[in-house]
Amino acid sequence: MSDAIIIRIQRQDGPQSPSRMETFSVPFTPGMTVMSCLLHIQANPVTSDGKTTTPVAFQASCLQDTCGSCAVNVNGWPTQACSVRVDELEEPVVLAPLHKFPVVRDLVVDRSRVREQMQHVKPWVSVDGLEDLGPGPRQSAELALEREILSRCTGCGACLEACPNYGKQTSFVGAAPVHEVRVANLHPTGEMQAVRRLEAMMEPGGVSDCGNAQNCVRVCPVGLPLTTSIASVNKQVNRKAWRDLLGS
Repeated sequence: MSDAIIIRIQRQDGPQSPSRMETFSVPFTPGMTVMSCLLHIQANPVTSDGKTTTPVAFQASCLQDTCGSCAVNVNGWPTQACSVRVDELEEPVVLAPLHKFPVVRDLVVDRSRVREQMQHVKPWVSVDGLEDLGPGPRQSAELALEREILSRCTGCGACLEACPNYGKQTSFVGAAPVHEVRVANLHPTGEMQAVRRLEAMMEPGGVSDCGNAQNCVRVCPVGLPLTTSIASVNKQVNRKAWRDLLGS
């Protein structure tokens, strides 16, 4: 590894502006991540040929692989900038925004579509009031552990970026919302509102629109079994469809 890392960043001044590439040289530090490089470039906005430029815009929050806000394309692979070490990447390291979402500026994209889709499928437990309703149904230690593992989704959008069935050309909600439906339906209290979620999954853009490319499970930064979740929700949807058909 050399003393400096070459970083090429796809930049865009605004939603309607043309994109361009800028190259930066970042001093190498053992164990540094892509996010470390972005923070250095933001503080020192000088290209590798010595030209001063504007600080690179990007999204970040927790910086510890939890919030998912820093998701970008790294050498063509959608992932979280805070969790990828540059000494594991080929140079030059090329950074680009997630292409399935509108660019706001540089690496910042508008992921409001994901929020809207989550609001549609409602993978949470709704509360009608603040009165004490007593204890809810208990869950086993085994189920609690299973849900804890499945609840690691950061909402980064990498699975949606890699999905050929997700984008402006389709209404498919993508793997992340489907996975969250599985997690909510597994909860003993959440199961009480499972029908509402499954009805959303049966609408256009629901789980049946998955093309089974399986890219989502390959790119998930936290290793979630997304294809298993899609299969699980699809099974629940089919059961509900048969019950509706038979009137039971």
